[in-house]
Amino acid sequence: MAYPEPQAGIKRWLLSFVPSQVAVRWPERLRACLGALLGIALTGGSTVFLLGSTTAIPMLVAPMGASTVLLFAAPASPLAQPWSIIGGNIVAAVVGVACAQWIASPLDAAALAVSLAIGVMLVLRCLHPPSGAVALTAVLGGPSIHAMGYGFVLAPVALQSFALLGAALIYHAATGHRYPHGGVQLAEPAASDAGPVAAGITHADVEAVLRRRTEWLDIDPADLEALLRETEWQAYARTFSELSCGDIMSRRIRAVPATATLDAARRLLSEQGVGVLPVIDVGRRVIGSVALEDLRHARTEGWAARLIGAMLRPWQETAAGIATVDRTVMRDDQSGTVDANASIAELVPLFAQSERQCVAVLDANRQLAGIITQADLIAGMYRYTRAPQRAAA
Repeated sequence: MAYPEPQAGIKRWLLSFVPSQVAVRWPERLRACLGALLGIALTGGSTVFLLGSTTAIPMLVAPMGASTVLLFAAPASPLAQPWSIIGGNIVAAVVGVACAQWIASPLDAAALAVSLAIGVMLVLRCLHPPSGAVALTAVLGGPSIHAMGYGFVLAPVALQSFALLGAALIYHAATGHRYPHGGVQLAEPAASDAGPVAAGITHADVEAVLRRRTEWLDIDPADLEALLRETEWQAYARTFSELSCGDIMSRRIRAVPATATLDAARRLLSEQGVGVLPVIDVGRRVIGSVALEDLRHARTEGWAARLIGAMLRPWQETAAGIATVDRTVMRDDQSGTVDANASIAELVPLFAQSERQCVAVLDANRQLAGIITQADLIAGMYRYTRAPQRAAA
């Protein structure tokens, strides 16, 4: 039964209040919660350690809780980047203290403080929503906050902002999460030579569309480009779903034994002409990967270690001083594997990682059967599209 127009409009309006589905996986949610716990504990602990527990300066100001949500639960947001939290909080604190001192009416001072803080943050490109609460705290925080004057800007605001940012930088790095996002990309000029982002879309196109928007989009342009690129990969993989990983893999590529020396691994990667190869154990099971870039920076074993290794090699023993791949430069990257009979759609989330150069393909016995590079994937899809034309001819 169709609704009359007014009822349909009201229904659509009410449905707009329903929250959208959260795509974040549970491990990431738990990681954000643990990061917030450590971040707030470190921030409050730093204040007590540097200023003492009996000081009139609060151990934590409330806006730091809001900043914590952004830094640990939404670290990809432009509003959660380092300059946003540092610049936004300091600017808001200065504006709030000034309004509190110059305007007698608390209500007028609070309204003007938040308004001016937003304007200055937009000019300085450091918009940070919790900073609005910093401006309000400077105005409505009570006699103890007012007594600090502009000292409120340095402690607690600046001190706690730097402490919270430091905790976020350390935690994201320790848990393998990219932070910060955005900013000036040194590789951007070279990236423009790599072709369009997706379906003819270029970096300039993305920036032009974003400039025409009349509202703030809480996403970094670089992340938006990566999303478009991964979406295109997903669409291609769906189109060629009949292809399996075994159909397009390279079988002639050799793997690096886990006990290979660094020199032997360098020679093998150079001979194969690839930047990354899988590392296998004695049963040809993939246990990681090794990159030529890591080998270039690794220290080659000395003559004494090579001599010891040569003496012990007949007994298949490894000397403690020998630098082998599994002990020095191997990346514990067992997640970069697929089954030979899997659809090429499974390659999308693997190649979507910026550092992924190849994927190891396993046979029914979970042993290495071949590898797939991005070039293999493109060549396989090209052959697939040409096959019907050859058959028709």
